[in-house]
Amino acid sequence: MSSRAASIPGQAAIFAALGDPTRLSLVNRLCRDAPCSISELSGDSHLTRQAITKHLRVLEGAGLVRTEAIGRARVFELNPEPLEQAQSYLASVSRQWDDALARLQAFVES
Repeated sequence: MSSRAASIPGQAAIFAALGDPTRLSLVNRLCRDAPCSISELSGDSHLTRQAITKHLRVLEGAGLVRTEAIGRARVFELNPEPLEQAQSYLASVSRQWDDALARLQAFVES
């Protein structure tokens, strides 16, 4: 099995986690203001703290977010490594499409 094929389940979890607008918004917020507590993340949201917590758990399960206990509060921070892996995966897929289109163009023009 190729390393790219082996990474597909991990990539799928990342893309599934980012596919939700609320979770994508949380990632964006953590990019700007990390680290943040649930109170800070839910302060300007129409969602409850429990809903925010559920979304953060999905992001954490995909490896996109790390959590740390500071006193009684849990603080969440973005883990950029899975995003870098997803970017690399998409670049690989893009190169494959570019190669396929170049072969098609060469075939059509011959």
